[in-house]
Amino acid sequence: MKPVLSIPCGRRLAAGLLAAALLLAAGCRGPNVRMPVPAAPAPVPYEAGGAIDPAWLKPSDEPFRLGPGDRVAIEVSGEPSSRVETVVGPDGRIYYEMLAGLDVWGRTLGEARDALQTALTEFYRESPAVNLTLLEVRSKNVWVLGRVGSPGLYPLNGPTTLLDAISAAGGPASGQSVARLSTGGSITLANPRADAGDLERAFVVRDARPLPVSIRRLLQDGDMSQNIYLRPDDLVYLPSPAPSEIYVLGAVNNPRAVRLSGPPTLVSAIAGAGGTAEYGYLTDVAVVRGGVTEPSIAVYDYRQIVSGRAPDVRLEPNDIVFVPRAPYAVIGRYLDLIVTTFVRTVGVNAGARAANVETELNIAVPLGP
Repeated sequence: MKPVLSIPCGRRLAAGLLAAALLLAAGCRGPNVRMPVPAAPAPVPYEAGGAIDPAWLKPSDEPFRLGPGDRVAIEVSGEPSSRVETVVGPDGRIYYEMLAGLDVWGRTLGEARDALQTALTEFYRESPAVNLTLLEVRSKNVWVLGRVGSPGLYPLNGPTTLLDAISAAGGPASGQSVARLSTGGSITLANPRADAGDLERAFVVRDARPLPVSIRRLLQDGDMSQNIYLRPDDLVYLPSPAPSEIYVLGAVNNPRAVRLSGPPTLVSAIAGAGGTAEYGYLTDVAVVRGGVTEPSIAVYDYRQIVSGRAPDVRLEPNDIVFVPRAPYAVIGRYLDLIVTTFVRTVGVNAGARAANVETELNIAVPLGP
């Protein structure tokens, strides 16, 4: 029996959490439309990510709003001795002079200043003029993870582009060396040829979904149309080279990145992940290839393969194997599920490593819609 590929139709991702649950929707032709494909996945347009929104290439016009961790300076005008530097507490409050605590969480600097003036009125003969200055932002951050000089959490102290964030994290590391930001605004890689394939697998996640941004085009080609402005809680991931890894996710006993010593195949990869779980739907096992922004997908009947009625499938490094718990007639939705599950899983594990928290790829991930 030959592998099959469901015919896609268009649809766009909606926005939608790096630490909860998320996903889905698609449209397509009839559920019974299928056709044979070769062993290597045939290209399928990944329209779920859509095109880059022109608004992403401009700084946000949303006013800054205070949050826990932000450091501010408060001073009553005309009274230099009243100046105090303080931090918005975990409860979202600031404490100043005799105030029991003023809730400023979610307020702009102007709104917080006005609230301070009103609250301090009862302690002054005349309504005081209060100056409120933002000294440091700690409530708005982005993750820059993976193969960069200093992976971790970085504050958004102002409008920050993707290139700004990667540069702040030390640039993409190449072996023991770190790429540097050139005067022209692009990052020069130490070994462009070696890094090209890895950067194809780099991605940006917003609201737990991958954005249609090519980090390779930005860093290698200087394509500034990919240099979007980041938003709080965005995740930027540059993968480390892992030429022998296959990612096996979904309804398997140990979802993980599998390293194979010999030629990787679908059977050996799934075996490396502990085999299929009893609730796995084995007639629609998918292989995704080509990175997050331009993936291709092929769907195989795994039961036919393990029973010897169909040949095993040769895999390539960095392929994603996904075993569903239910059949998928709409290939766009299936591809959406796999890519989103993959980026969320990789992002969570990279974040845990950056925070020195031990974890493995086999975190709980959704196995179906």
